[in-house]
Amino acid sequence: MHADHFSPSDSSEVSQVPWYRMLNRYHWFVFVVAALGWLFDTMDQQLFNLARPLAMKELVQLTDEETSDIRAKAAADKLSEEAVESRVKARLGDKQKKYGGYATSIFLIGWATGGLIFGVLGDRWGRVKTMLATIVVYSIFTGLSAFSKGFWDFALLRFLTGLGVGGEFAVGVSLVAEVMPSKARPHALGALQALSAVGNITAALIGMVGTDWKVMFMIGTAPALLSLLVRRRLKEPERWQSVSATDGVEKQLGSYGELFGNPELRYRALIGLLLASAGVIGLWGIGFFTPDLQREVFQPVFKAQGLSDADVASALKRWSGITSLVLNMGAFFGIYMFSHVSQRFGRRPTFAFCYIGAMLATMNVFWNLGKFFGVYDILWMVPIMGFFQLSIFGGYAVYFPELFPTRLRSTGTSFCYNVGRFVAALGPFTLGELIAGVYSADNGYEGATGFRYAGVTMCLIFLIGLIAIPFAPETKDKPLPE
Repeated sequence: MHADHFSPSDSSEVSQVPWYRMLNRYHWFVFVVAALGWLFDTMDQQLFNLARPLAMKELVQLTDEETSDIRAKAAADKLSEEAVESRVKARLGDKQKKYGGYATSIFLIGWATGGLIFGVLGDRWGRVKTMLATIVVYSIFTGLSAFSKGFWDFALLRFLTGLGVGGEFAVGVSLVAEVMPSKARPHALGALQALSAVGNITAALIGMVGTDWKVMFMIGTAPALLSLLVRRRLKEPERWQSVSATDGVEKQLGSYGELFGNPELRYRALIGLLLASAGVIGLWGIGFFTPDLQREVFQPVFKAQGLSDADVASALKRWSGITSLVLNMGAFFGIYMFSHVSQRFGRRPTFAFCYIGAMLATMNVFWNLGKFFGVYDILWMVPIMGFFQLSIFGGYAVYFPELFPTRLRSTGTSFCYNVGRFVAALGPFTLGELIAGVYSADNGYEGATGFRYAGVTMCLIFLIGLIAIPFAPETKDKPLPE
């Protein structure tokens, strides 16, 4: 054993002890390392969301052919030169938002691919070695993204970054789930996921100081330093060591054939996939585009106040950071809420509450932002949306490791969380297509109107999670499968 477990004299005493008092020094070390790995991972994700609109403005432009086509049609419509320039600008904005959706989808595909690869390796190599590899991969390619010269090399580097980002979650939660005392496990996993919001908040603060998008990505190389800490002191969980050393088990470690060859495990994996797809699309296909929405809503407002173009740009960047900041403040409490509420009422009722809340809160943001208190709507609408949208992810951290045995825990968790991202990659793509197509300026949806309609339409995705909940196994108060 790494250290003695907390050992109260009877089970009634255990129930009265706060979960954090059940942890010894090594438990805390594992928790801190896993939390930092996931915190930096989410910081990278959020830096991308904040840098994306700025990067697209620099990397995506109209071609000469596209500009000529717009001008020819405008001439046929006998528009004034001012109207022509307005149309060119609107078309460019639609294209940049569309390619922003493409970049996000490509990032999610890389995330899903890396999750599947590293999920298997987490069961075969071990949790610690795999965590080390994922941290190094996402750190290096985040930094290299700053040197992009065009959209496609940017997209390639985001795909490669996604490989590491996608692998970290499953091995991190598997490590914590297997090391922690059983009574402390749900709370520790909930706290682990809640602290990921700190990574998002850190990214928001970086964005608020007016940092260039390239500098944001360079800052994203910092997590590589964590790998030194992981390599030196962290040990593989004894539960995993015991299973990996068992004769005849080696070939079953980290096997998708084993996962899907077992009817019960296959059923659990598919239910987890549905739960994850709804939440990931809701967050990455809608929620994380809120900074883009606030730019569309408030840019004309700031201009109407007589601000210069430079001051408008500065105000938009500042409020993008504030949007991300308050969203993730709400997320912190929402994620931590899940672990406590689900321990009292069960995993399934808590998931249902969170999916309903996420759908209604997100619809409210996309339809009503700016209509009540102007820009200050960000300060109350967005935290509520963050609370519900990210609370679902607290559920994933608690619930997915409880579905699978030790030899397949990282594989199964990665399948649910990351194959969901292959499906979820359609979310930003679809949002971009709705904005640039169905709800485009060419179809009469001027300014932020198209963004509003597209976001509200996308919110229907949360219904998939609600439909899946009655079929999900309830794992409250049950031990981890062996």
